[in-house]
Amino acid sequence: MTNKSQLNINDSAYSEILHQAISQIKVAQTLIAKQVNSASNSVYWNLGKLLFEKQLEEGYGSGVVKQLSIDLKNEFPDMGLSPRNLWNMKRYYERYYQVDTKLLQRVAVLPWGHNLLLLDKIQSAEEANFYANEAISKGWTRDLLLNAIKMDTYGNIQKQIKSNNFDQTLPVIHANYANEVFKSSYNLGFLGITTPIKELELENRLIAKIRAFVLELGKGFSFIGNQYRLEYNNKEYFVDMLFFHRGLQALVAIELKIGSFKAEYVGKMNLYLSLLDKLEKRANENQSIGIILCADKDHLDVEIALQDINKPIGVAEYQLLLPKDELQTLVLNEINASEEENEQGK
Repeated sequence: MTNKSQLNINDSAYSEILHQAISQIKVAQTLIAKQVNSASNSVYWNLGKLLFEKQLEEGYGSGVVKQLSIDLKNEFPDMGLSPRNLWNMKRYYERYYQVDTKLLQRVAVLPWGHNLLLLDKIQSAEEANFYANEAISKGWTRDLLLNAIKMDTYGNIQKQIKSNNFDQTLPVIHANYANEVFKSSYNLGFLGITTPIKELELENRLIAKIRAFVLELGKGFSFIGNQYRLEYNNKEYFVDMLFFHRGLQALVAIELKIGSFKAEYVGKMNLYLSLLDKLEKRANENQSIGIILCADKDHLDVEIALQDINKPIGVAEYQLLLPKDELQTLVLNEINASEEENEQGK
């Protein structure tokens, strides 16, 4: 095996090459998986459509489907064409053939096991769309999707009151997207915090677990830096955490507060966003967005604090503790991800 010392390249340059190569492979694997899922689901869709159009129903049509299963398995033994699965394909077509294009596109790239879960557990198209989008954007396994459904993640989000001024400060399309991207609460249970800590320690722990934090934020975020320095008029300012969101094409500043929301936090964030737009934002990018992440918030306090602010700012709560089973799942995911990285780095 070739040693790096024989490559006539320094460690930093080689690490960059390796990082980019791994990134390219992961992107390709994701695209291939989506293409495979899409192709399989297309077949299942067409078989379900056939059963639907022939008006076959469980009961009087069961004999036909049973024989069809036998004959199809003789031709395609590895395709999972049992009678039960054929009926599931019919359910799949019946559930989605009249829904909007976005939902159809999302379920088309989900693994079949995820789709069966949505068929069994979810009734409304809106809820199915939410879980399908979350599963795709966050790379949920079937088990994680099941846990999210059992925890009624969709219902809990619907109950949350909007704590931002995006509708008043952003163009309509941009505001709608921002409302989809940013949540009213974030779960930081993966930090394993069980006792009170200072804001800097909270920030340091998030930096150490930045991959898990970015996953919690959602798809499209790139981490730029912490305590990001801004200088203006011979004064220095430091943003706790700075991200860039590819879909929004905007810088995202996050301020961490260990206590309850206070109105003065908005003024400070408003200043940071003005500086980011003046000093860092590129001509082709949209205005910067700020998120104040605190332990607790009162909606009326947030509403009055944001009332006359012309910069897009949201206020979100965080949770530090998780139920034991959910925490174990997160820990196992972290361990598995680390093992995969180690394997790829060999």
